Amino acid sequence: MDRLAALRGALRGARGALAGLCPRGARAKAAIPAAVPATAETPGNGPGDRRLRTLEELPGPGQLRFLFQLLGQGYVLQLHKLQVLNKAKYGPMWVTHAGPQTHVNLASAPLLEQVMRQEGKYPVRNDMELWKEHRDQQGLAYGPFTTEGHHWYQLRHTLNQRMLKPSEAALYTDALNEVVDDFMAHLRQLLAESPSGNQVSDMAHQFYYFALEAICYILFEKRIGCLERPIPQDTVAFVRSVGLMFQNSVYVTFLPKWTRPLLPFWKRYLDGWNTIFSFGKKLIDQKLKEIETQLQTKGPDEVEISGYLHFLLTRGQLSTREAMGSLPELLLAGVDTTSNTMTWALYHLSKNPEIQAALHKEVVGVVPPGQVPQQKDFAHMPLLKAVLKETLRLYPVVPINSRVITEKEIEVNGFLFPKNTQFVFCHYVVSHDPDIFPEPESFQPYRWLRKSQLVAPGVHHAFGSVPFGYGVRACLGRRIAELEMQLLLSRLIQQYQVVLAPETGEVKSLARIVLVPNKKVSLHFQPRQC
Repeated sequence: MDRLAALRGALRGARGALAGLCPRGARAKAAIPAAVPATAETPGNGPGDRRLRTLEELPGPGQLRFLFQLLGQGYVLQLHKLQVLNKAKYGPMWVTHAGPQTHVNLASAPLLEQVMRQEGKYPVRNDMELWKEHRDQQGLAYGPFTTEGHHWYQLRHTLNQRMLKPSEAALYTDALNEVVDDFMAHLRQLLAESPSGNQVSDMAHQFYYFALEAICYILFEKRIGCLERPIPQDTVAFVRSVGLMFQNSVYVTFLPKWTRPLLPFWKRYLDGWNTIFSFGKKLIDQKLKEIETQLQTKGPDEVEISGYLHFLLTRGQLSTREAMGSLPELLLAGVDTTSNTMTWALYHLSKNPEIQAALHKEVVGVVPPGQVPQQKDFAHMPLLKAVLKETLRLYPVVPINSRVITEKEIEVNGFLFPKNTQFVFCHYVVSHDPDIFPEPESFQPYRWLRKSQLVAPGVHHAFGSVPFGYGVRACLGRRIAELEMQLLLSRLIQQYQVVLAPETGEVKSLARIVLVPNKKVSLHFQPRQC
C-alpha cells in the first residue's frame, strides 16, 4: 500500500482546514494585444483568393549542412548564435532537419505570437524526448516538463497551487530571506578568505549553491547545507550531476542512437539524471517520514502544514509516484534560472557603474542600510525589476523552446502547416531584434521603464522577450524565481559595490541547453559606507 495513501486516511478529517489554506491554482495570464495577421501570401487564381504555401516551400539548410553547422563549425554549444546566422540567411522562418525530425524555426515576435495563440488547451513540447527516455528506462513518472495532454493539465493544475500567483509566492518571503541571510554570511567568509580580502573567483558557482538551498527549502521544507562548511557530499554530487546531464544532453540530442554504446555521452547523461532523482527521492522520503512522526504524536487536525510539498501531499491530489517525478524537475528549473540570471546581472552591473549607482540609490531609498527588503518593497523599485528584465532579455535562460500543435492545422505567415508540425521558438534571436530593442547587445535596463529618455524607443511587442514563456505552459515557478532574485540582488547592492575583476575580461554565453557563461565570472565586493 502507498505510504502516502495511508497517511491521507489519517488526515482525512483535516481536509476542510487544508482546503482553506490556499486558493486553487490559476492559469498564467497576460494582457497582450491581438495577434498580428499573416502578411506573406501568394495570390491564388481568382479575385481576392490566395494560396497558402506549404512546408516544402520553406528555405533552410539541408540535413548535412545543418549537421556540419552543429558538429563541424562548433555550433552544438552555440545554438543561440546559430539562430542569428540562419535568420540572417533565410529570414524569420526556416526549416531544419535532424534525423527523422523536421523543425520549423520561428525567429520574430509576430510569428511567435501567431503560434502561441493557437497552441490549444494542452500545449505539447517535443524537446523533452530525451528526458522521457530516461524516465521510461528507470520506470519513473513523468513530471510537469515531460508529461502531455490531459494528464499534464491535471498535474499542472495541482502544482500551480501555492506557487503561481504573486500573493502565493509572497508566502515564501521569510524563508527566502533566511537563505539570503545565510548567503550574505557565506559571502563575507569567502571574501575574508580571498587573497585580496574582497574577491569571489567563481560567482556562478556560489549562486548555484544559493539557488539550490533556496528552492529545496521551498519545495521540500528542508535546509540541505549548501551554504555550510563543509557542504554535504550528496549536495555536491547533485550539483555535479546537473552539469553532467545538461552538458551531455547537447551531444546525445544530435548524435544517432547507434553511437550510444560507442561514445560516453549517453551513459554520462543517464548517470546525471539518476543522481538528480536519487537526491529528490531522499528529500521526499524524509518529508513522508516527518508526516508519519507527526501523526504518531498529534491528531489529524493538529498536523502542521509547513510548506509546498507537505501541502501537495496532504491535499490528496498528488501520489507518491507523481511527487517523485515532478519535484526533481521543479528543483532543476529553479536552480538554473536564479543562478545564471544573477551571475549575468552582476557581471553587467559591474561593467556599468553608473547603472549600479542608480540602483543602489533606489534600493537604499526604499530599504535603508540595516533593514531587510520585503516583498512589498519591490513595488517601489522599478529599476531593480528592469535590471532583471534586461538581463533575461540578453540571456533568456532557455534560448530555444518548442511547441507541437496537435489539435489542428495551423496558418503562420502565409504558410499552412499540418497537425503535429514541430515549431522551434528562437527566443534568443527574437529578444535581440534591433527593431524591438535598439542596440540589442547593449545592457540598457532603462528601456523597460516608462517615459525613459535614456534609450532610443523600439517598436514594443509583448512577445519580444518572454523568458518565462506564455499561456498555460508558462513557467510554473516564475513568481518564486522573481522574488528570490529581487531579495538577493537588492541585499547585495544595498551592502556592496560590485567591481569586475580585470582577469575576467569579456564573458560570452554558451548554450548548454540553458545559457551559461563561457568562463568563470570573478568579482570584487567592496563594502559600502553606511
